[in-house]
Amino acid sequence: MTSRATPRPVGTVTRGTTNPNRLRRMDRWIAATHGAELRRAADPVAVDLGYGAAPWTAVELLTRLRTAAPRTRVVGVEIEPARVTAAKPYERDGLAFRHGGFEIPLPQRPHLVRAANVLRQYDEAEVAAVWQRLCARLAPATAHSRGGLLVEGTCDEIGRRHVWVALGPEGPRTVTFATRLGSLDRPSDLAERLPKALIHRNVPGEPVHAFLRDFDRAWSAAAPYASYGARQRWMRAVRDLTSDWPVTDGAGRWRQGEVTVTWEALAPRS
Repeated sequence: MTSRATPRPVGTVTRGTTNPNRLRRMDRWIAATHGAELRRAADPVAVDLGYGAAPWTAVELLTRLRTAAPRTRVVGVEIEPARVTAAKPYERDGLAFRHGGFEIPLPQRPHLVRAANVLRQYDEAEVAAVWQRLCARLAPATAHSRGGLLVEGTCDEIGRRHVWVALGPEGPRTVTFATRLGSLDRPSDLAERLPKALIHRNVPGEPVHAFLRDFDRAWSAAAPYASYGARQRWMRAVRDLTSDWPVTDGAGRWRQGEVTVTWEALAPRS
């Protein structure tokens, strides 16, 4: 009797760069905006896809998600076998590590897939197919749920600046810009952290370029609020943006140095 070969994981090995607390802004946003969906699930499973050379981000994701949904389990998935072996000692109740890639080698469909700094090395033309594959693995929508969530984006090495796209089983929903406000000179500084689907579209004629241009203008107009602190200036600038752009969140998230816009408003023209 012949044995069946183990399927090769889908994807390529990343640099694996990781730091503790690097993804805290993304994690907190997920807990706040997707926590209710995780609580409603009978067996909520979240995947930290491509967690890197050290397992810190998966460990932190479990802690942060459990503040919103205490029954959540996290599985770290890595395409580099040595990284999985190194992470195994950190396994505990609710936290496991598996060898795999974009196919997500789990028996169930996850309610969350977080893919941070994974697609940075890929070509823009490859992004749509990866999104489609990952969205197809998400828990489906039901009469009482919007289904699972894929959060894919990029941040700097210590997590001060971050931009991510949130996608459901049906495809992309929103784009979120998040920053440590004290590190920001102007909102367009976030352009260098745009996810792969958008980073090459920050040119005249593309919606994301127009958005960042308008954000900079609103930031400049809000300069008098700087005397009350960067947070008040940011909140005023975002409030001004809402007259021309479909901002989906409110002051509670703006106060965290965030703003979320519909994907349709920023999607590439071609």
